Amino acid sequence: MNIIKIKDRSELEKKLPSMPWYVEKFINYKLPDLSPSSLLEYVRDYDTFFSWLLAEGLSSAPTVKDVPLVDLERLHMDSIDNFKMFLATRKENSNGKTTIARKLSSLRSLFHYLSQIAEDENFYPLLKRNVMAKVEIKRTHKPKDTAAKLEGKLLQESEIAEFIEYVQTGYPVDVAKNKQALYSYELNKVRDVCIISLILNSGLRVSEVFNLNVEDIDLKKKLTYVYRKGKNDDTFKTPVYFRQEAVDCLSAYLEQRQLAYKAPKREKALFLAVANGKKEGERMTKRAIQEMVIKYAKRFGKPYLSVHKLRHSFATDYYLRNDLYKTQEQLGHASPETTQIYAHLTDKTMAEAIDKPSE
Repeated sequence: MNIIKIKDRSELEKKLPSMPWYVEKFINYKLPDLSPSSLLEYVRDYDTFFSWLLAEGLSSAPTVKDVPLVDLERLHMDSIDNFKMFLATRKENSNGKTTIARKLSSLRSLFHYLSQIAEDENFYPLLKRNVMAKVEIKRTHKPKDTAAKLEGKLLQESEIAEFIEYVQTGYPVDVAKNKQALYSYELNKVRDVCIISLILNSGLRVSEVFNLNVEDIDLKKKLTYVYRKGKNDDTFKTPVYFRQEAVDCLSAYLEQRQLAYKAPKREKALFLAVANGKKEGERMTKRAIQEMVIKYAKRFGKPYLSVHKLRHSFATDYYLRNDLYKTQEQLGHASPETTQIYAHLTDKTMAEAIDKPSE
């Protein structure tokens, strides 16, 4: 099991006993189909909702754990509207439309299970009245809308190679007068180039890069094995291919990984960093990967770039050379609808290509 899943499963096991018994029943029902990370998000959403119920006096239970089913049956549409308002306007951690829609979707899943699937000892539904069945949850991001937001914020085909080249040769020139920045760059240059090249030539997520172990890389077959988001099979890693362009960078990094980062033999992580005050390398954090990409992107003149936008850049380029379903499989999308953003992103490119003179 990857590191994130282990951490989330542990937190899930700690939080679940504080939930009402019927929430625990629902989570156990979903356990075979969803990852610990997804289930933990459910539990966090329910904790927010039940805590709000208590604060608003909509339940007289002493704690979240004691909220009875009958209190859910008594809820009106006004109550749900007020909860939505609370999520949008609370002083700390106010939520955007996407987060609110997700939290309401979590509630609807729970209420649906209690009213349509779970039964009492007399075979009657546990929840007799389901107010969430009346709640319409609008899709907040259509593929076309997402594509519109991304337009102009990704690397185009020629810029993919230019960005990698910049990290290799251009950045040290730009920071030549900054001794500290130059020293840090020289220490981590091969690793940084490798990470950026791998993402731009495979479309891996930051969590997938973070979880990579040395044994996951097969240079001969040009593929790596990753735990895909949303897949709850902890015994199976999905093979993901990378382009030839990433092979040399990976080879160079693997050759100097042990020498540069002095990792103990037990350390399996592919990408390492030496923390301040430590002598041995350990797994590079997700945050460090994100900050590293942003550092180079700002100097490159594209401060809006992130790991996820590098993934989008690869995907757009890949889609132009392949089709929707190959792109979906390469990126690990559960639905082709998610992949459709690249069809919208490439509309302009395709329109220009139709009138492009033959060479």
